[in-house]
Amino acid sequence: MASTVVTHTPAVLNYLEEKGRHAGILSWVLSTDHKRIGLLYMYTMFAFFGVGVLMGLILRLELLTPGPTIPGFTANMYNAVFTLHGVIMIFLFVIPGLPAIFGNFCMPIMIGARDVAFPRLNLLSWYCFIVGAGIAVLALFTGQGFPDTGWTFYVPYSLRTGTNVTLGMLGAFIIGWSSILTGLNFLVTIHRMRAPGMGWFQMPLFVWALYATAWIQVIATPVVGITLALVMLERAIDVGIFNPALGGDPILFQHMFWIYSHPAVYIMILPAMGAISEIIPTFAGRTIFGYKAIALSSLSIASVGYLVWAHHMFTTPMSLAALFVFSLLTFFVAIPSGVKVFNWVATLYKGSIDLRSPLLFALSFIFLFSIGGLTGLANGALGPNLHIHDTYFIVGHFHYVMFGGTGFGLFAALHYWFPKMYGRMYNERLAWYYWALMFVGFNMLYFSMLILGMEGNPRRYYDYLPRFQTWHVVSTVGSWILVAGLLMMAYNFIRSARRGAPAPANPWGGVTLEWTVPSPPPVENFHEIPRWEGSAYHGFEKLQRRRSEAQ
Repeated sequence: MASTVVTHTPAVLNYLEEKGRHAGILSWVLSTDHKRIGLLYMYTMFAFFGVGVLMGLILRLELLTPGPTIPGFTANMYNAVFTLHGVIMIFLFVIPGLPAIFGNFCMPIMIGARDVAFPRLNLLSWYCFIVGAGIAVLALFTGQGFPDTGWTFYVPYSLRTGTNVTLGMLGAFIIGWSSILTGLNFLVTIHRMRAPGMGWFQMPLFVWALYATAWIQVIATPVVGITLALVMLERAIDVGIFNPALGGDPILFQHMFWIYSHPAVYIMILPAMGAISEIIPTFAGRTIFGYKAIALSSLSIASVGYLVWAHHMFTTPMSLAALFVFSLLTFFVAIPSGVKVFNWVATLYKGSIDLRSPLLFALSFIFLFSIGGLTGLANGALGPNLHIHDTYFIVGHFHYVMFGGTGFGLFAALHYWFPKMYGRMYNERLAWYYWALMFVGFNMLYFSMLILGMEGNPRRYYDYLPRFQTWHVVSTVGSWILVAGLLMMAYNFIRSARRGAPAPANPWGGVTLEWTVPSPPPVENFHEIPRWEGSAYHGFEKLQRRRSEAQ
């Protein structure tokens, strides 16, 4: 089997040491280097993530007991805090997270490119994100109060509330441009800038996941942008599109919102699946099982994901035929996800397992995402949906997919690519400790919600019946354990970025192109553009062949 030949100049400055036309912070915020832009996204998003976690802690503390728990914390404040928690986590962390951070940092190197296709557009995308986030934050300190509609901005309440909803929607609208421009940039980069010899089925699976995600970003995001713009227009001049008092249709808003927001679930989860598809073979020491099936399943998820939005609306007026079709399609979309899980487990089977922290988080992803997927099938079935709709079961399911899936997938990717990003190793033993805390705390926090939902506890309520308190206490204690693990992880990475042991170019034994350049990478990634020969993971094939010969 031929090998991949990559050459680089060891003496060249890495991207962290680069001294361009600007100095200090300007050398970062004016840089068009895809690696620096990836880190800018990471720092910004984790700052918002910290705020979102704090909001979630406040909510769980309030729900520790029936009735008021926090002195002076009113029902209106509760509505505002859970709105802020949802908006921050969804629009400022989970949706943009993996594509913006690791897509920017790793994807060009993984396909043998020196940068993305449009570096200045890439920087503009980050500025759109910052401006949109700034406007959304401004909504907290201006107008007549915090937005209190929930992150979905459902009408007609979002048309009537006197809180500062318009500014929050404007921020989300501008953030959407960041997503569209990033998706467009990634599509062109993957189509036009792959290394010589790297065909479609020689690309790493993380790149395949980003490719499928980019199509969703480009096609679906404009729909929610138009929807938010129409709501802002209606609030300003009463055009009567969604307001039933003016002849509008509030159900139309739900259709338009979920036509984007269900595909947005796959903007969140597909890149995490791609990262897991890189981590599993590396730490199993063997090539991925079913490469083409995993690659094509990403495209399948992105395609079928457009056709199932109405399963969020089974309790609204719809024909029986529509209910049946959307329920059936919901079960279909689970098939390609099941293909991925099967192939990951098959890759691990009889592999030479190296149980490091990236693999721990990857295995957690598989377990937690599987629970999220199975509970999603209950939501997609018409009978159970009537019972569990708008209960804590939905909250538990959503967080098992979004946090257990996207969140743990992002943490797995961070542990996997951190040595490449900073040229430093983190404390592996400490990583095991906080992984255990996060895994236990997460399941206490959210599995309790699944039980509460089955028992009929409605979501979004400031108060609840005393009979639900036991599971609320378990859930709140779980949130404390989870946050303790998150704080330990933050400490580990912040300390290791400055004081960690120097990382080699390939600390894990990976075979994709990012592991052939120094850690951290040079400014232009490669001294000479590499030529790719062989399959996507042919390095593992050679390793397996040597093992077989040794036996």
